[in-house]
Amino acid sequence: MSFFNTTTQVSDFQAIRLRLASPEVIRDWSHGEVVRPETINYRTQKPEKDGLFCERIFGPSKDWECYCGKYKRIRYKGIVCDKCGVEVTRAIVRRERMGHIELAAPVTHIWFLRGVPSKIGLLLNLSTQALEKVVYFANYIVTEVNGELREQTLAQIDSELDQKMKQIRNESAQRISEIKQRREKARQDKGAELSATQEKEFEKEMVNAVVMRDEKLRDLDDAGDIAKKELKSLEPLQILSESQYYDLSMKYGHVFEASIGAEAIHLLLTKIDLEALQKELTEELDTTSKNQKHRVRRRLKLTKNLLKNGLRPDWMVLTALPVIPPDLRPMVQLDGGRFAASDLNDLYRRVINRNNRLKRLKELNAPEVIQRNEKRMLQEAVDALIDNGARHGKTVTAATGQKRQLKSLADMLKGKQGRFRQNLLGKRVDYSGRSVIVVGPHLKLHQCGLPKRMALELFKSFVIAKLIERELVFNVRSANRFIESNRPEVWDILEEVTKNAHVLLNRAPTLHRLGIQAFQPLLIEGKAIQVHPLVCPAFNADFDGDQMAVHVPLSAEAKQEARDLMLATHNLLKPATGEPIVTPSQDIVLGAYYLTFPKELPEGTRPLSFASVEEAVFAYQAGRMHLQTVVSVLMNGAVVRTTA
Repeated sequence: MSFFNTTTQVSDFQAIRLRLASPEVIRDWSHGEVVRPETINYRTQKPEKDGLFCERIFGPSKDWECYCGKYKRIRYKGIVCDKCGVEVTRAIVRRERMGHIELAAPVTHIWFLRGVPSKIGLLLNLSTQALEKVVYFANYIVTEVNGELREQTLAQIDSELDQKMKQIRNESAQRISEIKQRREKARQDKGAELSATQEKEFEKEMVNAVVMRDEKLRDLDDAGDIAKKELKSLEPLQILSESQYYDLSMKYGHVFEASIGAEAIHLLLTKIDLEALQKELTEELDTTSKNQKHRVRRRLKLTKNLLKNGLRPDWMVLTALPVIPPDLRPMVQLDGGRFAASDLNDLYRRVINRNNRLKRLKELNAPEVIQRNEKRMLQEAVDALIDNGARHGKTVTAATGQKRQLKSLADMLKGKQGRFRQNLLGKRVDYSGRSVIVVGPHLKLHQCGLPKRMALELFKSFVIAKLIERELVFNVRSANRFIESNRPEVWDILEEVTKNAHVLLNRAPTLHRLGIQAFQPLLIEGKAIQVHPLVCPAFNADFDGDQMAVHVPLSAEAKQEARDLMLATHNLLKPATGEPIVTPSQDIVLGAYYLTFPKELPEGTRPLSFASVEEAVFAYQAGRMHLQTVVSVLMNGAVVRTTA
């Protein structure tokens, strides 16, 4: 489905579900196989055919124009060029069309191999360490054991043992018989009984023959027990070292099959019958010990989820690798003629190079050890492409000499700089700005000081509307030029526009509703936003370099909500406890104390007297008294004694 059809709207779906993709689905997504690691031809500056930026696979680089230039303009829409094979369509499809790489050997998906818990490990009931040794060609794993052949081999071993034991007994009996015959002959030759020494020698020979027979029988019996034990212990999913594998395959190669690498894991996962496994695990849950129950539950949950969603376990091993659209891993030309490319292109290039090398080695029927090494390298290249940081000590760094770790597909999604937090949740917003905050003690609680330049940018569209309304300009372009020329009319109109407006101030992190409040803007010089000191506790702000964001409410509903609900004078209490949050502290308390602390008058002097408050203020401004000077002022018909 094209995401850029005119009929497709953002609201065409209710939800998004992430799930395993089968190799067939990956091939269905694809518009062609990427077989070459090249990106752009250095002479023509055009994408290479069958490469990572191929126009035949991913669509044209220019709107309505094929690669060779045979078809140009919109009238050829939908035609596939018979010469270059490129469809004549919009270039925006290069953000949507995917390709794929046919892997010469299966490769495990690192998320399902090394995730916590390992999904492949849960299904096969193996530890991650054991699985890794198989996947990275350190150990073999038994994939199949033929029960009938094993029984036949065990019977054959017993038969051979009996035969050899019989042979040893016969040989021993024959040897003893020979010794007896020699003794008899010696007696006849002498014509009398043998001496005690001679008799002792013959007896010793016979005893030695019996001891040797018993030793041979015992050794044979032990060898038989070891052979039978080895054969009986052979089970599917058994991990074998290389020496163990070669030793056992020489003896019982006809009884079992063992494999190595992701191919072995793929084969084992293909053989899993999920329904049978679910039944087996359900029964095991009732009989198993407490310690094992947790793992059995996890295995059962995974099995049920796979069955419920119609997924196969072997899809966790990749046989076809999707290639994301080229415009999502762009290559841009810099001023000096050099190119800056996304790290993903380097990671894909490594995969394609190793995959092509493995294909060639297979065609040449290269030795198994060379093929195995190339398969391991292909596995590591795909691991680095999917999640470069997942294998500690095996990360891929940039070739620029800076030892910088390349950004893989997982790195583009996760973390603060990932697609979700940076681009989807943290979008840039129009009619907003941010600046450092400073204290504004002269402000009223519901006011904030907004720098003139910032206010002009925030309210620019309103100022332009007023300029056109007053016929000072006649279109938006001339209005922009008028504003840039810094004419005094612009500042007058800005004053008028902001007179009854409200702006929202937000300080991150917004942990409660008082983290965003509305204020009336007062235009000020400078570049810092001024806020009333009493609103600081609500924002958890201080003036050591904190920044605040400003937003302009646009719709009538937003303006009304800002005025009626979000204004700082309407948010005096903590929503959590109902206690006052607008409380004076620190310098405000100190200032109030300083202003109201009276200086003691010298003895015999009377306080200064004033007929009105205005007179007292005038005297203070004239420098006739200090802030803490005690004065008597006539206020509302009564004489009040206080500090100036």
